Amino acid sequence: MGVRKKQMAERIKAEKKQIAFAKLNNCPTSPRKMRLVADLVRGVKVEKALAILRFNPKEASRKLEKLLLSALANWQAKNEDASVEDADLFVKEIRVDGGSMLKRLRPAPQGRAHRIRKRSNHVTLVLGSNNNIES
Repeated sequence: MGVRKKQMAERIKAEKKQIAFAKLNNCPTSPRKMRLVADLVRGVKVEKALAILRFNPKEASRKLEKLLLSALANWQAKNEDASVEDADLFVKEIRVDGGSMLKRLRPAPQGRAHRIRKRSNHVTLVLGSNNNIES
């Protein structure tokens, strides 16, 4: 391996150490409802995001709170020597994509049927650190 390639690989590895992510797949909530809660915590510090999710009455906030705690645990596993308080973590990216759809038929009057689409979603949450981006 060449010197430049090795330096680039080490730099990428150091950058990846500062971010942690967690994914929630096939969550049985419509993406539209989940995005309402996800928009509340995008770009917010982790401590404040946990407080927002804990006191939000929507059901989607419970699932996002659990996902945020999982991403936090993933960050701690990568950075065992660093503390969470000093890291100045924030929600760098949160993305809600549509998942698979269960399709059902509901009987309607006069021999017709209406289609019911039971939606699900995939959520990807990425945590970033403010401290090490500057240095």
